[in-house]
Amino acid sequence: MADELFSALGFVQFEIIPSDCRANLEQVEAGLSRLAAPAGSLILLPEVWSTGFVYEQLAVLAAETPKILTRLTELAAAQGLTLAGSLVEQEADPAETSLYNTLFFVNGHGICGKIRKQRLFAFWQEDQWLRPGDSPEVVETGYGLVAGLICYDLRFPELAREQCRQAADVLAVSAQWPLARLAQWRILQQARAIENQIHLVSCNGCGPCGDLELAGHSLLVAPDGTILHEAGAGPEEVVLPVDWRRQHQLRQRFNTVAQDPGHGSSGQKLLSLDECQRQTARRQRLGQRIVFTNGCFDILHAGHVHYLERARHEGDYLILGLNSDASIRGLKGPGRPVNNQQDRARVLAGLACVDALVIFDESTPLELITTLRPQVLVKGADWSEEQIVGAAEVKALGGRVVRIDFAHDLSTTALIGRIKGA
Repeated sequence: MADELFSALGFVQFEIIPSDCRANLEQVEAGLSRLAAPAGSLILLPEVWSTGFVYEQLAVLAAETPKILTRLTELAAAQGLTLAGSLVEQEADPAETSLYNTLFFVNGHGICGKIRKQRLFAFWQEDQWLRPGDSPEVVETGYGLVAGLICYDLRFPELAREQCRQAADVLAVSAQWPLARLAQWRILQQARAIENQIHLVSCNGCGPCGDLELAGHSLLVAPDGTILHEAGAGPEEVVLPVDWRRQHQLRQRFNTVAQDPGHGSSGQKLLSLDECQRQTARRQRLGQRIVFTNGCFDILHAGHVHYLERARHEGDYLILGLNSDASIRGLKGPGRPVNNQQDRARVLAGLACVDALVIFDESTPLELITTLRPQVLVKGADWSEEQIVGAAEVKALGGRVVRIDFAHDLSTTALIGRIKGA
């Protein structure tokens, strides 16, 4: 537990006016004025509170986010607060401009951290307009470490767990949760607090959101799941002092969040084609998106790891087709592979991004692809789509083909040449 933690936790719950950044910021300013929170408080705001989910306008409205963050910094400095809430964030890279749903944390010195929404809500078409964030670091606010979830993230306990195991002191949940699922909103927050033995503060939007009604009912939850305060359905500002001894004493008695035995044996990921087909069929019935890629991976290097991590992000379950020793000899000659298939498989299985491996003897993975029927086929961008084995078959089944650039200028052949020349 940090030497100095937040004096209080609170929220400003209000009805978001779609696309009107100025009016929404004025609501926040008025709410903070009425709240008069003590210095050292963490005050939470709803999800995409400056804009609402006006997808077609988000790219334009994202230009207002830096100005809004500057104003939040001024408010935080004037009142000695840490303010947090989700805003649309625009990030440009050489390939494209991406939009994120980002939970920003601001104190009197500026942005102290941010956590991007990791699970996009396809039911609201969020995944068609925004990109998911990566696994986040907890945010150091100056008053302890804060973990963060954004709305739909709340349904995935592993997201909270991953952050809380980084010694988070508070779990913040910024949301636009519908009234129709109010009971789940309450239960899920209590569960996340109990699982992680942590104080939880949430802020939900209220009032209409398109054809839906938002639930409101922002919460402050103790680490044993006790609801310390629950807002009503309308606009409301609340701040409560925190008794940090409660969290400390609970974790002293028994500590569930600290225990991390790790995952099972990575050797379990190596499957026969029949076993993999059964696993894949079950997961597809559940609604998971199966991703397939293949390669030799003779000497694993940073380029391979980056490529496989990118591939994993394209779906829910990544199957790696691994060329057997015989297959590689047929493709590259009698001097390859350097590492045998079992050793290569064991190293690859140790990567968290790889969910299953299947070794194949053929020169191409076409049989694997037509048997497993993945929704996403991934290959390096140095291959044109017309050259990619299985591309036509995957697309004929309604799937898609993704070509990924290699971020590192490395190759196994070049590495072998360097070793021989040493």
